[in-house]
Amino acid sequence: MKLAVLCSGGKDSLYAAFLARKMGHEISALVSMQSSNSDSYLFHTPSIEKVRVQADAMQVPHVVGNTLGVEEDEILDLSFCLHEAKQKFAIQGVVTGAVESAYQAARFQKACLELDLELFNPLWQMNQISLIESLIKDSFKAIVVGVAAYPLDESWLGRDIDRDFLSEVITLQKKYGINPAGEGGEFESFVLNCPLFSRGLEVVDMKKSGSKNAWRLEVNVI
Repeated sequence: MKLAVLCSGGKDSLYAAFLARKMGHEISALVSMQSSNSDSYLFHTPSIEKVRVQADAMQVPHVVGNTLGVEEDEILDLSFCLHEAKQKFAIQGVVTGAVESAYQAARFQKACLELDLELFNPLWQMNQISLIESLIKDSFKAIVVGVAAYPLDESWLGRDIDRDFLSEVITLQKKYGINPAGEGGEFESFVLNCPLFSRGLEVVDMKKSGSKNAWRLEVNVI
């Protein structure tokens, strides 16, 4: 089946795409939403404009939608973008990296139903620690590009999501209730390399912003 990936640039959406391809589906396009609301209800925002470089590394088209980030209007903006992908690339379904958010899953399902598209959520209800372990095992190189929970701070920006990272977030889970995969919005990620890419991406510049336990990292990659 020809699928578009609702891609944030982060680990979950691209790992979901990886699993969909392992199941024999064709990844025909990446779809990303650029929100003017940094606290978007549905969409990841740090470094989102760099998904185009990931699409180039995957050698697939990139469809970009824009949204003001107004709750409930966001899904209308997404539907418009998915309709464009369906018209241009004859996609039959959509892959998302939804893991636990019923809010996201219900709205993505609504958009797909209205467009007669299948919805694939291969990470749905996956154990959070197993998810990170699987990413590492399958050679995903991802870095942290946003944090939004105590005790995470500026020092976490740019960190590799590797075994040392996993060990530390498991400790924080036990002490502070931090979700080890960031499903509570504790951290955001950006993938620099994975088996879907024809080449790895290089960070050539980065810009940090934030304070206390809320930080974001904008990366420039080639």
